[in-house]
Amino acid sequence: MPPGSRKALKLDNTWVLVINANDRLFAVSGLCSHQAKPLLNGRVRNCRITCPVHGARFDLATGEALDLPATKPIPTYEVRVVDDWIEVSLGT
Repeated sequence: MPPGSRKALKLDNTWVLVINANDRLFAVSGLCSHQAKPLLNGRVRNCRITCPVHGARFDLATGEALDLPATKPIPTYEVRVVDDWIEVSLGT
């Protein structure tokens, strides 16, 4: 995935967003913890994503909610590259 790109996918009924930010891959929930709105089109800056609906920001590394109206973190997932394939573990 090129720098600045993102890809949304559904794994085992879970929406996951994979993002290449600052030359690092992150895998987080594809839905905001506030009202389950999609994060796909959210602005990514400084390894944080902003919900495009209500403006809540989340840390891509930890999932921590950084701004209201979100108070709960979003799930984060282990991501790695193996033989040019991106693998995401839901930890289930």
